[in-house]
Order: sequence, then structure tokens, then C-alpha cells
Amino acid sequence: MQTRPLSSPQRGESELIAEAIHKDEGAVREIIRRHNQRLYRLARGILRDDHEAEDALQEAYLRAFSQLASFRGEAAFGTWLGRIVLNEALGRQRRRRTSVALTENPQIIPFPHASQSIDPERSLAQHEIRKLLERAIDQLPDDFRVVLIARAVEGMSTKETAALLDLNAKTVKTRLHRARALVKQALNEQIGSVLSEAFPFAGLRCAGLADRVVAHLEFDRC
Repeated sequence: MQTRPLSSPQRGESELIAEAIHKDEGAVREIIRRHNQRLYRLARGILRDDHEAEDALQEAYLRAFSQLASFRGEAAFGTWLGRIVLNEALGRQRRRRTSVALTENPQIIPFPHASQSIDPERSLAQHEIRKLLERAIDQLPDDFRVVLIARAVEGMSTKETAALLDLNAKTVKTRLHRARALVKQALNEQIGSVLSEAFPFAGLRCAGLADRVVAHLEFDRC
């Protein structure tokens, strides 16, 4: 395998593909870097397991690079890769369902972490909110979940999602609408009972505010 410096982000996709076909390591790494997050999330959306999604993505990459010379540009390169990943993930899902009934154990989709500058209390709160959201997404039916991840999490357009999943645009829109409604319903069920406790302002915080107000007021001390 030839070894070159990592490819520049400015290099065109067709150039990267041509170099990857000839076993250029830098081109292979750059293709993976550009598509990694989107493809991982698609696999994760189907398999609902971090480690299995990573294994599926690795296997899909190996298959894609071994077949790279067959890519004819009839679809966008990202779509072509996405279909290989989806096929691998769906195949694993089918084998898993036919071999053994697994206990559901929702994992965490590694969405971008909050800024490190956020205070610990807020960071913990965001982490808990993210877990609730990820659990709600994991509970969606497969067809709805993968559309939601493509459109709402990855920001793909309706057209891109339709091409990736071989659906028409109307179906994508319908499934996205339904998926959002189901996530909203799940979140309402999980957090509705504690909404009355939101934004607490009592105890020392309440007393402190009273002290500050009193300190700025002039009272008749007679």
C-alpha cells in the first residue's frame, strides 16, 4: 500500500476515489473522515447498539473499498456508501432476529458533546436530556428511526434521504412527521410527571433575592 500525507479537505471526491482505487492510504483515510459520522449514525439507527454499529461500519467500508472500482457515479458517492452500510446493518439485524430474541438494552448515540466550558450542573442536565432523547429514538420503529436520524440528526435533505433509502419524498416526509410525533409523545410520558418541579426557586436562592431587594430599598425604620 502506498503511503502519502493525509489528503487535503480541498481535494475533489473523484480524485480521492481514483487514488483510493490504487490503494492510496491518505485518500482512503480522507474518504472515511468525510463520511464516518453520517454512516455510523445510519448503522446505529438500525442496530441500536454502539459496538455492533461500529463493526457493521467497518465491514461496510471493507466491502466498499473492495468494490470501489465498480462505482459509476449513478448516485452520489455518499449515497452509494450509505446503501452499503444500510445493507450490512439490515443484514445483521435480520440475522440477530432469527437467531435469538435479545433483551432490549438501548445504548447512547454519540452525538456531539456539550462544550467543556459548561458548568457541571448544566452539563449533567444536558447529559440526562440527551439520554432521554436517545432512548426515545431507540424505541421508534425501524423505518421511522432511520429517517429521523438521516433528516433530523444528520441534516440530510428530503431528496438525499429518499435517494439513500430508496423511498419517494412524500414517504420520507410522512415518516419524519410520524417519528417526531412519537419521540415527542415518549418524552412527554417520561418527563411530564416532573414538569411541575422545573425551574426551582426556593430556599437559599429565594432568601438571597429577598435580601438583595431589601438592601436596595429604603424603609421607614420608625
